[in-house]
Amino acid sequence: MSRSAATFLGPPAIANPMLRIEADVLIPGIGDPIKDGALVVDGPTIAYAGPIEGAPSAAGAVVLNVPALMPGMWDVHGHFMGIRTLNVEEIARTPLAVLAARATKDAEVAVAAGFTSIRELSGLGVHLARVVAEGTVRGPHIYGAGGALSQTGGHGDLHSFPLDFIQEVLRRTGFSYLCDGVPECLKGVRMQLRVGARVIKVLASGGVASELDHPVHAQFSREELEAIVSEAARADRVVAAHCHGKPGIMAALRAGCRTIEHGTFLDEEAADLMRERDAILVPTRFIIERLVRVGKEAGIAEYAYRKAVAINEQHQKALRIAIRKGVRMATGSDIFTSAGGPAGWGLNGHEVGHLVEAGMKPVQAIEAATATGPLTIGPQAPKSGQLKAGYDADFLALAKSPLDRIGILAEPANIRKVWISGEPVKDLPL
Repeated sequence: MSRSAATFLGPPAIANPMLRIEADVLIPGIGDPIKDGALVVDGPTIAYAGPIEGAPSAAGAVVLNVPALMPGMWDVHGHFMGIRTLNVEEIARTPLAVLAARATKDAEVAVAAGFTSIRELSGLGVHLARVVAEGTVRGPHIYGAGGALSQTGGHGDLHSFPLDFIQEVLRRTGFSYLCDGVPECLKGVRMQLRVGARVIKVLASGGVASELDHPVHAQFSREELEAIVSEAARADRVVAAHCHGKPGIMAALRAGCRTIEHGTFLDEEAADLMRERDAILVPTRFIIERLVRVGKEAGIAEYAYRKAVAINEQHQKALRIAIRKGVRMATGSDIFTSAGGPAGWGLNGHEVGHLVEAGMKPVQAIEAATATGPLTIGPQAPKSGQLKAGYDADFLALAKSPLDRIGILAEPANIRKVWISGEPVKDLPL
């Protein structure tokens, strides 16, 4: 599918009339699909969603007929970083204006791929959200975290560079924030709130893309994690915890983190605690699989490739355990490179298919990609992710039903029309 600007519509000249869409199948986000369904949209809000026979007449409405209708998708773990390879060290040598220009295009590409909301867990999202909201650029709703909180030498540090140089890079980009001890952690939360963070991200274990730390090792002390969660809660924000190893998963859950990102070494005990704490797992299967499959050709650092290969099978195992144990999940791709590459923006929909491959039914995976998304925002959550009266009119019309083949959601060419807040932002013929 062409990604040219002609695919997208400019601002409407007049207020949109009421819209009525009739679909062969309507997928509400939660609950059973509705054969021969209808959606009535009044401005930015859904007025009706259900069987055609129960729909209001909506006199004077524009009427469309489509094969399949569903809520706009959420990617609750993405990064608008504007780098072009899978080596995160690229941020240290690329001008910020270049990163921002690429990220702006990535936001447009996300919409074309059917993603109307992004929870952006470190990157330029807090700033991109502002220009999208004011109408300067076209993009999804963005709920940014600002910089991820990292201990010195942790996953958010670039270990091969001098510390004073990295501190300047992070000051310039805002991609992460190094903090050690409770007072610095409190300031770290406040600094992200100061730039408009809608969620707080903490790096509670080592990672794959960082050089010297081990993915299994926990990062931050109990006191530090509790301080971060408590300070975020005072501002009605929840905390997303990057965790691969079980020690970090358990510590983050006990501290009150809302979501666990990756969860590579999750076992039955950790799954039980997630259910007890009503936490949400964001497995990010897409990025682990891509790092292993195409990483060497896509410029990944050798140390990151070795780590990805080492955890790959364990990550698959943990995802199956979580599905079997009934852990609530939301889809997050962990895409951090710009569109056009083998793991870039626009490929986000592959994560839904990975959940089905791991054992979810298609309707459950679609719920993870739609209705569960807002729950990862906590008190800041919008009424989104469902085709339901009173909810935001963010929705998609598809050429084919993803219930028949979940891979449809990874194919932007089959996502023919996209609406955000009731306005058409992608409009291709069906």
